[in-house]
Amino acid sequence: MQPKYVRLPRLLALVLAFIAPMAMATSQPADVHAALQGKFDALSRHAQPGVFGIVVLDPQSGERWRVNADRTYPMMSVFKAPVAAAVFAQIDSGKLSMEQTVTLTRADVVGGSAVQSIGAHFHGERMTFTVRQLLAAAVKDSDNTAVDALLKLVPPQEVTAFLRAHGITGMRVDMGEAGFDRVFEQLAPGQQPPANETAQAEESRLQRGYRAYLADPRNRTTPDAAADFLRQLQRGALLSPSSTHALLALMQAQTQPNRMRQGLPHNVQFADKCGTSYTLDGLTAAYNDIGILTWPNGHSVIVAAFLTTSPASKAERDALFAVLARTVADTLHP
Repeated sequence: MQPKYVRLPRLLALVLAFIAPMAMATSQPADVHAALQGKFDALSRHAQPGVFGIVVLDPQSGERWRVNADRTYPMMSVFKAPVAAAVFAQIDSGKLSMEQTVTLTRADVVGGSAVQSIGAHFHGERMTFTVRQLLAAAVKDSDNTAVDALLKLVPPQEVTAFLRAHGITGMRVDMGEAGFDRVFEQLAPGQQPPANETAQAEESRLQRGYRAYLADPRNRTTPDAAADFLRQLQRGALLSPSSTHALLALMQAQTQPNRMRQGLPHNVQFADKCGTSYTLDGLTAAYNDIGILTWPNGHSVIVAAFLTTSPASKAERDALFAVLARTVADTLHP
């Protein structure tokens, strides 16, 4: 019996209809590869004038499908996965422990996290958290305050050095969430918007910040590097078995945002990390999802998808990711 999928919204069904003419007519491997590449190309064209970068990797065969994969994309919260991996690596080496504590002040609280975030439940002027709590909050809940706290323990340059040491050259971590907040807001550290700033002046400042963010080379990755990071994580090349299991479990527990997940069969496990910028004047700078699909028999497929400079609505963006996942699941299932 075929696994059931999440009920598709009308918009997602329309996108599926858009790529349906590319359906595969044969099961020959070469033809399957070419036809699947055609579907990914069609999805990328459908995302225009946004840029949709896609890498799909079958670890068993080594086959890789690539669309717009020769450029870097802003990661947004996708960077929390490599940060967490670098922290776990230091736990493996004994430099850190899961029960080590970090004290945060109210000034350390970063906005933009979910309702279950540290900031939403911060009491008084100081609170103490364990590394275990910060890792869970950063990966599972995509908590901005938590990841910046972890970067106090393992600075950005050490995260990038960790990636380079494992041959992952197309991904870089340069700063935390607070740093990019300042890029978006065009404010120096500690600077506040002018008290007498007009609405027009604020809009102009934020537009400059958005352009600055899109041009900023920091905290970026190629889709290839993101897929390689997931592949090395999955095969245990980055971390000890216990740390590998712990990080993948946290990624699997990230159920919101629901992007590629909504296109997957219910029997497929998905360990992923999303990343999202806010939308200004109808343009979304970053809308991402990277993850590992795993079927009950252990067969897995890695998908890294990055959408940038997109004028599409949230529903349209979500449909692209859901169709991408469903196309992978329908074609590469064991």
